[in-house]
Amino acid sequence: MVLISASMYLYLSPALPDVQTLKDFKLQTPMRVLSADGQLIAEYGEKRRAPLTYGQIPTRFVQALIAIEDKRFEEHHGVDPIRFGRVVLDLLMTGDREGAGGSTLTQQVARNYFLTQQKTFTRKFTEILLALKMESELSKPEIFELYINKHFLGYRSYGVQAAATVYYGKDINDLTLPQMAMIAGLHQAPSSANPIANPQRAKKRRNTVLLAMRDNQFITDVEYQTAIQTDISGNYHGNNPEFEAFYLAEMVRAEMLERFGLAAYDDGYTVYTTVNSELQKAANRGVRKTLIDYSRRHGYLGPELHLGEQDPSQQLDMAGLNELDRIGGLIPALVVPGDELGLYVIPKGETRPVLLPMADLSWARKRITVDEQGPAIKLPEDIAIPGDIVRLEQTPQGWQLAQIPFVQGALVALAPLDGSVQALVGGFDYQRSKFNRAVQSNRQPGSNFKPFIYGAALDKGYTPATIVNDAPIVRSDSTLEGVWRPKNSGDRYLGPIPLRQALYQSRNLSSIRVLDDIGVQYARDYVSRFGFDTERLANDMTLVLGSTAMSPMEIATGYAVFANGGYRVEPYFIDRIEDSNGNIVFQANPAIVCRGCPDAPNAFAPADASRTIALDIQPLTLNIDDGPASSTAPSQVKRYAPQVVSPQTAFLIDSMLKDVVLLGTARAARRALPRDDLAGKTGTTNDAVDAWFTGYNGDYVASTWVGYDSNTSLGYNEFGGKAALPGWVAFMTAALINKPTNNLSQPVGIVQVRIDPKTGLLAKPGTQGARFEFFKADNVPTTFTSTTLNIDFSVDQQAPQPVFDSLAEDDPEILF
Repeated sequence: MVLISASMYLYLSPALPDVQTLKDFKLQTPMRVLSADGQLIAEYGEKRRAPLTYGQIPTRFVQALIAIEDKRFEEHHGVDPIRFGRVVLDLLMTGDREGAGGSTLTQQVARNYFLTQQKTFTRKFTEILLALKMESELSKPEIFELYINKHFLGYRSYGVQAAATVYYGKDINDLTLPQMAMIAGLHQAPSSANPIANPQRAKKRRNTVLLAMRDNQFITDVEYQTAIQTDISGNYHGNNPEFEAFYLAEMVRAEMLERFGLAAYDDGYTVYTTVNSELQKAANRGVRKTLIDYSRRHGYLGPELHLGEQDPSQQLDMAGLNELDRIGGLIPALVVPGDELGLYVIPKGETRPVLLPMADLSWARKRITVDEQGPAIKLPEDIAIPGDIVRLEQTPQGWQLAQIPFVQGALVALAPLDGSVQALVGGFDYQRSKFNRAVQSNRQPGSNFKPFIYGAALDKGYTPATIVNDAPIVRSDSTLEGVWRPKNSGDRYLGPIPLRQALYQSRNLSSIRVLDDIGVQYARDYVSRFGFDTERLANDMTLVLGSTAMSPMEIATGYAVFANGGYRVEPYFIDRIEDSNGNIVFQANPAIVCRGCPDAPNAFAPADASRTIALDIQPLTLNIDDGPASSTAPSQVKRYAPQVVSPQTAFLIDSMLKDVVLLGTARAARRALPRDDLAGKTGTTNDAVDAWFTGYNGDYVASTWVGYDSNTSLGYNEFGGKAALPGWVAFMTAALINKPTNNLSQPVGIVQVRIDPKTGLLAKPGTQGARFEFFKADNVPTTFTSTTLNIDFSVDQQAPQPVFDSLAEDDPEILF
């Protein structure tokens, strides 16, 4: 036998692999995506694994594994001499079988990392030689680490930490003695003897481990007796995110794949995003509630499906119900026989019927079209019959009938001081539609775009008190295919009004006249300051009406300039990336707002009515790469956001947008959030195809959009302040709770004087309706009002007499 062994050694030893490679061996470890506050968003990769160092492994688990797999692990040098002879003898006699119980932990490591599972004499002898070599070059703790992190232990879990998570939802250090024994016993038959697939077999194996621990004096007999009486408690704990941010997770996955290729899935990267988990939850709730409520306003689409008649005298068939998933927070429910008091349903997960009273079902008239509904509901069967599947919303007031909406929505929230994405929702439910409307859609923003044009006007001599005419326009325009007749909502016109009022009441005709005066090309070049691609911008008068399609991310980024006092920030969503060893391989280095910093770039030109302003500012991107990745945290030079609008212009626009919330089309926001630091703008396009609201304070800027992917109308009387604003309000209500007001401070060069709003000139003592207005110091009126008003129609080819009217309570703004 000695001679045979020596011969095999001389034959096989030159071809043995280098054991030192195990010190740098990379285990396939999934990528984890976390929120800024460390909560799990998603995990990507074929194998669930969380490698541990020896020092992280609890002593009791080490004892359990040694007791059942290799009780002389600390004593031998790779091969157990007591069993070695028996193993060799068995191999010589059979030629293709492993000796029962012959492999030490070290031998198993050698087999798992270097060899195949083929049962031959040559493979077995190579395994022994490798084990001896490993013991001479690696420490016992290093060998133990390799063992516990490699093995498949069932349900896509590899390694003991992953198994502890899968079966018990805990860190291995938090497991009880019986649970540790269960994990230690899985190595023998992980697929068939785990506590989920076969609890009885798993319990038997667990008790074998506990017995071995007792026999090796790792535990007392009392501990053993107590442990074996413990029931099997394992349940499947899948890769469940701690909150929903699937649209953002997909953005991270795509970015990581571009950076690292397929290695992103297996090299154990941990990605910390900028998203705040609580703000993301608020965004999810806000968007979903908005879409569910919109869907209710336009009638009921009917039950989701019919499972067949349910016999109340027999056990109900719940199989079909249990196969349905929750969608957008809406829970499926089975309609069961009841009475005329209402609809009786059994929600998924419940065992007893609940009553949806008739008083709560009046909205569920059959939808015929988006604006037409069927007759009033009189009986429960007008809505659904037993055997139907309906959807329920769980509210503080109890269960409410709902339906999965066809309408979609999006929300993007940024921190205006650095552009970090705080929350992002790309649709009602990611599993239902993976199209990310927050960044991938291009929709007309309507009047949501007006503030950018008004900013251009302020930098060309306009003031918030400048009188502009809100009267009809009829124009022949070859670029618009003939006669153009833009309108205000309901054909209502206010005549001469201040620029401030024109913005907060979203007057289209006033805005068109402003653009006509300052020039389309000037406005296009100016708007590029906010990150918009000049080439995409409309090159005609519809520019001010928001005819250029954009994403919510682009709009939110533009509004951040107003929120932060004039600085352009770049949106980013990855804060840092760590490798499997915790080394930072990427750290975001965003350009931050630094008011008054001498090193901050200044990209805005002074107000000059005689020249066109064009800045070399690239279109908006979401590129987070600030340089090559390094193995350690890079030392970074602080970057400052460029100032693209003067502090004075930003302050004036902010002041005017605050009036949108205080007096204009977004008054509902002020009623819900009685704060003085909220500003924003609604937007509605032709036929109410798109509804928007973008608003902010000093902490957050958020843009919401609602519409159909099919570009069909949202329906009569749906507009930004009704369809989109509620989602923004829900988000900001949660985001700003317990936060003090955060307003822009009044910059140097802004003065406030008392004016006559009818003329925009200085008010004389006793002038009726006089009020204070902000001005740039160079634009303060120098003459007093004479109360005489001249209306100039010179920009119109045909100008009918204006029809003066007042703003309706919830006046929508229409594109053209």
